[in-house]
Amino acid sequence: MPGVYDDLDLSPNELELARLHQQASGGYLDLSSSNPTEHGLIFPPQVLQQAAEGFWASRRYAPDPHGSVTARAAVVAYYAGRTPALHLTLDDLFITASTSEAYALLFALLADPGDNLLAPGLCYPLFEYLAALRKLELRPYQLCEEDGWRIDEASLRDAVDQRTRAILLISPHNPTGSVIQQPVAVLRELGLPLICDEVFAAFTYAQPHVPPLAALHPELPVFTLNGISKFFALPDLKLGWIALNPPARHFLPRLELLNDTFLGANSLTQYLAPALFAQGMDFVNAMVARVRANLDLFFATIRQAPQITLRPPDGGYYLFPAVHGWEDEDALVLHLLAHGVLVHPGYFYGEAAGTHLLISALTEPTQFADGLTRLMQALTRS
Repeated sequence: MPGVYDDLDLSPNELELARLHQQASGGYLDLSSSNPTEHGLIFPPQVLQQAAEGFWASRRYAPDPHGSVTARAAVVAYYAGRTPALHLTLDDLFITASTSEAYALLFALLADPGDNLLAPGLCYPLFEYLAALRKLELRPYQLCEEDGWRIDEASLRDAVDQRTRAILLISPHNPTGSVIQQPVAVLRELGLPLICDEVFAAFTYAQPHVPPLAALHPELPVFTLNGISKFFALPDLKLGWIALNPPARHFLPRLELLNDTFLGANSLTQYLAPALFAQGMDFVNAMVARVRANLDLFFATIRQAPQITLRPPDGGYYLFPAVHGWEDEDALVLHLLAHGVLVHPGYFYGEAAGTHLLISALTEPTQFADGLTRLMQALTRS
C-alpha cells in the first residue's frame, strides 16, 4: 500500500494488550501519563472565561502569517524575563497551532527529501514520524548518562555529513531532564541551524533556570520552540510558537510563506495568550511545585532501593531511572503492571544502555505516592 507509514505494524503490542487486560481485571495506577488534565491540573477557568469575553464582540478574521500582534507581544515579554534574557522583536515570532506543527514547518523550511537532521538517540518518539512526512533521514546522536545525559560531542560530530541540515535539541530534555546550561563547543564548530524544543522550560529541579539556547549561541541560527500545552497545562487549546534569533532571520521570508500556507493557530487562543502570561503564572508555579514534591518523594524513596539509580534531573517532569537486576524492559514493565502500576519501558524513547523506566512526576500526588509504593514492593518481589 503506497503512502506514509505503510511499512509500520500498527497493531497493539504485548504491553498494550497486557494493559487492557489489567484494566479489565484489577486496574492499575498509571505513573506514565503526562496529560495534566487527567491529574486535576486544570488552568483556572475564570481566567479563560474573563479573557474570552472581549473576543466575541470584536471577532474579525484578520490572518497574519506571524500570528496576532498581542499574542506575539506576550511571548516577546516572556523571553525578555528569562535568565539570561532573550531579546526578540515582534517579527521574530511565528505563532503556530502546536509545537508539533512548528517542527513540521521547520523540517520543510530547512531540508529537502533525502537530507538528514540530527536528533538525540533518546527522546520522545515524535521526530521520526514528522521526518517520514518529508522523506528525511533522522540520524541519532548520543547522550552520556554518566555525565548527566549531556550531549556526546564526538557522536554528534560523527553523525554529520554533506546533507545534514539542522540539529534538534531538547532542553530540558525529554525524558532525562538534562538542561543545556553552557554553550556547546561542537555546535559552534559545526555551524548548523539549531531547532531547540524547550516546552518544559518552566519546570526546573536540580538547576535554578533553563537558559534559552539562542542566548547561549547567539552566533548560530536558532529556532526556539515552545507552547501552552506543557507551560500552562492547556494541551486542548493548541498554541505554539517559533522564535528566531538574529542569525535565523535569513529564513524569515520563507517561514512567513510556510506559516501563511497553513495558518493553523486559531484566533481565540491567540486572543487569550496575553491573559495566560499575565494571570496564569501562579497556576504554573503551583504545577511546578507539585512536580518538585513528587520528585523529592521519589528520591527519598529510592535511598532504600539499591536496584534503582538516578541523578536528580535538571528540569522537566519525567524520571528516567536505571533499574538493575533486569535485562528485559518488557518483562520488567509486565511485572510491575501485574502488581498494579503502569510505567513505560525506556526503549519507547530510544536506545540507552541498561534497563530504564519512564515515570511521570506530573501525576496527582496521592496516586504518585501509592504507585511508587507499589513499584518498590514489586521490585522487592522480583
